[in-house]
Amino acid sequence: MKTEIKRIGFIGLGVMGGGIAGTLLTAGYDLTLWSRHANQGAPLVKRGAKAATDIDAAVKGADVVMYCLSDDRAIEEVVFGKGGVLSSVSRGQIVLDCTTVHPQTSRREAEAYAAKGVEFLDIPVFGSRNEAATGGLWVLAGGKRQVFDRVRPILDAISESVHYMGESGKGSAMKLVGNLIVASQLEALGEAMVLATKAGLNPEDVLNVLKVTDFRSPILSGVGAALVKRDFSPNFALKHLLKDANLIDRFAQDLNSPIPAVVAIRETIKSAVNRGWGDENASAMIKALELQGNVQVAELNPQ
Repeated sequence: MKTEIKRIGFIGLGVMGGGIAGTLLTAGYDLTLWSRHANQGAPLVKRGAKAATDIDAAVKGADVVMYCLSDDRAIEEVVFGKGGVLSSVSRGQIVLDCTTVHPQTSRREAEAYAAKGVEFLDIPVFGSRNEAATGGLWVLAGGKRQVFDRVRPILDAISESVHYMGESGKGSAMKLVGNLIVASQLEALGEAMVLATKAGLNPEDVLNVLKVTDFRSPILSGVGAALVKRDFSPNFALKHLLKDANLIDRFAQDLNSPIPAVVAIRETIKSAVNRGWGDENASAMIKALELQGNVQVAELNPQ
């Protein structure tokens, strides 16, 4: 009989990881935390989590090890590197990776853990700061179905919905498919709002139309409202969107799948990052389109 999962070793406490860890604390899990950045977990420790001095201390004794890192290079360092997760885990543990990575990275992780008798799921998520902090993410999972079923309570605790996509790497594949849509919507919003501004339309009036049409979406309405207020505070940093665009390009090339629009969109993102806006919200890519159009989308009569 499988024992109940209570103890989680959680690694990576950035915007997303910190929010997910906080949600798991609220759900009653016993968390031991480690981050590459000192004191990042201090607020969670005040709430009852335990701080580990290194990765090994975070992993030892955990039923499940979770990590939410920035990219494939971070996986190389934190998982496969000296003193990393792979060297610390032991037979019978389960590892969950929330990081957005290339599917091949997820498959490599699965194979390495399997060699040690450790189960693994790639579980990237859709959502940003607010969803991570409130348990409102949308979770994608790749790996063995029986492992997915066993950790389902953890996934339910951090999410609005959970989607099992198939074998290892399929969760990561779905994340890149979804982020293609995200990048495309941001580009479409930017092009549309720049065009509307040059045409003399009131941006607020434009957004009121976008909110009710059959092509409405939370990205168009939410990001659009922030855009006209010139609010680019980061929920999902532009530099991470560029990372994802590069991953999408590599993934599509691996499969010989056409992505002509994303190739062009990546240039917009790259231009905005090169302007120094990489730490701003992903919507800051629209500022590169504004430069090309020589206009700025903003409220006509701000209060």
